[in-house]
Amino acid sequence: MIATGIVIIWSITGPLFHYSNTWQLVINTGTTIVTFLMVFLIQNSQNRDSAAIQVKLDELIRVSAVHNSFVGIEHLTDHELDEIRSNCERRAEAEKVADETVKNTRKKARRAADLVTE
Repeated sequence: MIATGIVIIWSITGPLFHYSNTWQLVINTGTTIVTFLMVFLIQNSQNRDSAAIQVKLDELIRVSAVHNSFVGIEHLTDHELDEIRSNCERRAEAEKVADETVKNTRKKARRAADLVTE
């Protein structure tokens, strides 16, 4: 509402100042300053939100059966994070292969059991 009021007042004063460069510079400077301040406000909110999410994740890691070594990894270097990510991806792939092997073994066992009962 305040911003709309300011723009309306600025537009009304246009003919009074003969739409001069100074008149245009006033609104341009004002909007630039407001935009700059809003970027800081949004960034501050995102940083606070990110920190809160990190604390929640750390608490979930701490109380669960997962690796507590992951608590605080946001402070590591990019290279160290890449190494951890690669290790996690390898473990996930190995678990996927193991799950498929178990599934295939169960299918074979069911087929064998079906053949025995026939």
